[in-house]
Amino acid sequence: MNDLESAAKLSAETRRKMDAIVAEMESFDSMVVAFSGGVDSSLVTALAVRALDTDVKAVTAVSETLAGRELEEAKEVAAELGVDHELIEFSELADQRFRENTSSRCFFCQSMRFEEIRQIAAELDVATVASGTNASDIGDHRPGLEAMRRQGVYQPLLEHGVTKQQVRQMARAIDLSVWDKPAMACLSSRIPHGLEVTEQRLRRIERAEDELYELGFHQFRVRAHGDLARIEIAAAEMSRAVSKPMLAQISQKVGATGFEQVVLDLSGYRSGSLNPTAKEGA
Repeated sequence: MNDLESAAKLSAETRRKMDAIVAEMESFDSMVVAFSGGVDSSLVTALAVRALDTDVKAVTAVSETLAGRELEEAKEVAAELGVDHELIEFSELADQRFRENTSSRCFFCQSMRFEEIRQIAAELDVATVASGTNASDIGDHRPGLEAMRRQGVYQPLLEHGVTKQQVRQMARAIDLSVWDKPAMACLSSRIPHGLEVTEQRLRRIERAEDELYELGFHQFRVRAHGDLARIEIAAAEMSRAVSKPMLAQISQKVGATGFEQVVLDLSGYRSGSLNPTAKEGA
């Protein structure tokens, strides 16, 4: 990677935020980062390595809601960063409150996840556990943020007001390969609240999304409404999706994963489209 000074193409504000985060991290003795391999946690990890060198551990929590493809990509990015990387396994489905899939599902998920990561940090005598939450994450329904707050998780991107756009700019400036990686979320976010989260449903969603990935799509979700798959694809890729040959392939390949009906949502990909709206939560 280049030195931070190589980020000359960054705006003064974005460069200032990045420098401030690194300077702040230098005040810590060591750090454990909750690492998914996405651009947010990869940036936090990269900056932590710059500040603390080898006194950084990246920890990926492996559970039923993590797609296998995402796990493999996390391993690859950790190797790229040269950071000590540990995998820990736990079961979200072991908690009935999570399986019930209420609007508080993410609270229980993140509580479990960071309890596991805290145990690793305690074994290493590391006080600081960090996450990649950024300032653009707070405008949506995010009960997981409350779980992290209660766990005392360090969230440098959020605390320094770094938006998702600035995250990508910083990541690109320091040569992270995942700077333009599409945003991802756990597989349970594809299941509407009120439908139980089960292993069968998660694996069917994973298989369906793998099929879309193999078809060459980049930003998408398979929302699982029972036996109906509602596919959201980014607007930039929609024209390719709606061609007659591609529609036939999508229907056949996603249907083969076990869905009885496959529909394409013409509104396109929307992050958090299954989350409660402000009106619903009123």
